[in-house]
Amino acid sequence: MTQPETAGFAALNIAPEILGILDTRGIKIPTPIQHQAIPPALEGKDLIGIAQTGTGKTFAFGIPLLQRLVQFGGRALIILPTRELASQVEESLLPIASKLKIGMAVFIGGAPMYHQRMMLKRNPRVLIATPGRLIDHLEQRTVTLKEVKILVLDEADRMLDMGFAPQIHKILKAVPADRQTLLFSATMPHEISKIAATHMKLPLRIEVATAGTAAAGVEQHVIIARKEDKTNLLDSLLKESEGNALVFVRTKHGAKKLTMSLQALGHKTGEIHSNKSLPQRREALAGFKSGKYRLLVATDIAARGIDVIDLSMVVNYDLPDNPEDYVHRIGRTGRAGKTGQAISFATPDQRGDIRTIERLIRTPLNVSQVPGIPAGSFDVPRAPRPQYRGGGGGGRGGRSSGGGGRSYGGKSYRR
Repeated sequence: MTQPETAGFAALNIAPEILGILDTRGIKIPTPIQHQAIPPALEGKDLIGIAQTGTGKTFAFGIPLLQRLVQFGGRALIILPTRELASQVEESLLPIASKLKIGMAVFIGGAPMYHQRMMLKRNPRVLIATPGRLIDHLEQRTVTLKEVKILVLDEADRMLDMGFAPQIHKILKAVPADRQTLLFSATMPHEISKIAATHMKLPLRIEVATAGTAAAGVEQHVIIARKEDKTNLLDSLLKESEGNALVFVRTKHGAKKLTMSLQALGHKTGEIHSNKSLPQRREALAGFKSGKYRLLVATDIAARGIDVIDLSMVVNYDLPDNPEDYVHRIGRTGRAGKTGQAISFATPDQRGDIRTIERLIRTPLNVSQVPGIPAGSFDVPRAPRPQYRGGGGGGRGGRSSGGGGRSYGGKSYRR
């Protein structure tokens, strides 16, 4: 097979057959995490990759994983925190795996155990699983991990945040000690350092962005508003903006209530949270990607599990409980070098939450407030930032050059 002109990937010792697949799919240049992680992973080294969402981590572990399975046999196990992430990884790797005749199986909650047992009878070489469902299979002895030669823990910090530490430790005990371990995370909390020290062999650490770094190309803005005004504010923002929007709320009840309100206002809206069944979540995500829904209302379960090309805007209708989730939420837009908008609503008593986020991302946020909020109620000094106007000729929220405030829905909000 003639090696294609994919110089960026060709320099990483990737097999010609995989290079051909990448070339056919128009994937030409590796991202920084791919450029740094693929060569040592192909050599069989353990590694820790620290990179924010949207940086290409799936191919960073997926390409070497598939190439080493072809070369050395065995199985690979990929553990992820959510159903959406598991499905997304399968979707990303399937075009390469199918060409290499490597079968994959996905084990996630909400899907029938029977179908998953049927997939196991086809002897898949790559197992993609959420921790809880994999433990179910281990306890029912429907799967064995004795042949696993490569273990991937993706979004490891999120798994720990979601309380999966006991399941992770059970899985680590069930896989062979003689294996390659690839751990990817957006942050490096102490618990992950302990896992690395206990279960990995001299791991190489690769960090392509400082933990807490907000996605480049995302214009961030905070609007101070009363809780009861946020829905009307969002309606105004959407009416004078173009493109789609991912709207984050704190609770499942809040997601349902806001979705109903937005639908009543005429916005095509889907919702995704843990109270929804797996088919419902898949339908909502597919509808958002296809354009059936302009808006998707989600809880933080989707903060790292949604991959949408050209997502115009992320709206934090509610600020996250964990400030690091702010970075993951806004990382859904401005991906792959593109630009996007991140608009956050905060109530007057959330001054401390905004300051915490600013310390994490090491950047002052552009803050304005709606009319009627008493002056000084959110008195945080701000450096001048570019103006945002949702409408006009700016397409996805062009920056305006004049005036001393911001305009949403014809209202001027003072800074």
